[in-house]
Amino acid sequence: MTTQIERGLAVLEHLASHPGGAPLSDIAATLDMPLSAAHRLLTELVRSGYVRQLRDQGDYGLTIKLVALGLGYLGASGLVDVAQPSLDRLAAESAELVRLAIVDGEDLVFVAKAQGATRGLRYDPDMGLSVRLSCSAAGHAWLSTLDDEAALRKVARQGFGSPGDYGPKAPTTVKALLAFVHAARRRGYATITEVFAPAMAAMAAPVVVQGVAIGVVTIAGPSVRLDESRMKGLGSALVETARELAVLSSASTLFRRRQSTGQ
Repeated sequence: MTTQIERGLAVLEHLASHPGGAPLSDIAATLDMPLSAAHRLLTELVRSGYVRQLRDQGDYGLTIKLVALGLGYLGASGLVDVAQPSLDRLAAESAELVRLAIVDGEDLVFVAKAQGATRGLRYDPDMGLSVRLSCSAAGHAWLSTLDDEAALRKVARQGFGSPGDYGPKAPTTVKALLAFVHAARRRGYATITEVFAPAMAAMAAPVVVQGVAIGVVTIAGPSVRLDESRMKGLGSALVETARELAVLSSASTLFRRRQSTGQ
């Protein structure tokens, strides 16, 4: 049975993907919720300051309160202070987007980035979203630190997703996925081309402490620039950055907690 807290969180997650706001009827329909129940939840969220009603059309949208909580949490953890110099250096060397994702329970979430591309095409997707493990370099890098059975359990929990939402080379079977994971395990880092998105490529290395991956560092950009040869050339720098972050992780309370819990 869905609780009020679960419903409230579902509303917040839905509004997070609609920065321009969403009408009550769409929110209720998407979340399979009666209009009256959705209205009560939204009224309570407005009262508590997490949601506001847009004046022009009456739609509902998030305030910055939730964002401020998240940024405050990351700031207090020391994570960005610890990671940013390393991410900046790798971004400057690669001239592409570099990001850090952390393991958060059963999920992998991007929390910090550095943009190295100064001209031409710039790849800069949304932050703070849970990573699709089956079709992302970050996901493959994390899965490569686990045995196949554990890796497949995590993917099964999340699912492969809809093929139309990702690149033309996204794996849709266990056999295809394991080919990516095994290659990442042998190489020490994952690489993908037109897997997460058309015309895009990425590579990722796990941040491992005491045998447990606590995060993943990635490089991503257009495949015309970040081709196989370029990724091979950046492999050592990527792996070295991941190792550097593993050493520095003891300075972050967020990383320390993941080391102590194994999550």
